[in-house]
Amino acid sequence: MMLRFNFFKRKIKYITLFLLCITESYAQEINEVKAKILILKKDNFIAVKAQAENEGVLFKDEFNYNLLVLKKSKDGSYSNNKQSGEFSLKPNEKKELSLIRLSLNPDEELRAYLFIKHKETLIDKDTLIIVPKKVGGIIKKEKIDESNFVLKGLVIEEAITKIGKDFYDFFYQEYLLSGLKYPFIIKIKEKPGLRRTTVLIIEADDKKVFEFMTMPGEDFLKRAVKASLVRLSSYSKQRNTLLSYKI
Repeated sequence: MMLRFNFFKRKIKYITLFLLCITESYAQEINEVKAKILILKKDNFIAVKAQAENEGVLFKDEFNYNLLVLKKSKDGSYSNNKQSGEFSLKPNEKKELSLIRLSLNPDEELRAYLFIKHKETLIDKDTLIIVPKKVGGIIKKEKIDESNFVLKGLVIEEAITKIGKDFYDFFYQEYLLSGLKYPFIIKIKEKPGLRRTTVLIIEADDKKVFEFMTMPGEDFLKRAVKASLVRLSSYSKQRNTLLSYKI
């Protein structure tokens, strides 16, 4: 009986070692895929290129990428471009994943973030920042974390009318005065509504948390700002609760 037990014990040990070797080899293979952001500048125009490189000798597939480019204007407002997709790589291949072209004035700041994943696992990341010329105009790298790669307190405006832009101004001012800096991107979107009206949509983490039909008038917009902040506060609490359960 004891001999049989020792036999099974040794067998389990060898199987465990074999599985560990396979896991380590697999992790090494997928980690051979590297992320890189390249910048091409000409006058006031800039091209942000996302690139992936396979440093290994095996074919790599089931990869995906996320590229986020944020431009900060002189008045502190942000605009964004975001692209994502799936890709595969041949041995030792370099591949252009995405290209975003935009204008960049000397007094504007640009931040680009690239994340490469294998299925849901983060494999590599890169970031690049161009600061305004008045503070050096340099291109620099920055250490980032996927869970915090967007700036805290970031509000992106995608308004199409003056009323929408006025709402954004009131919202951003109230948000700054509140001292809150949520760890997720807030987007203020606007789309055509009925007749001459439009619909304003407030999103957090690309999820709609509030929307309303626009009406002219400062008082109405300020009430809508307060309602939006209440909904965002509620969303933030729910988000924190879900994250605590995951931990």
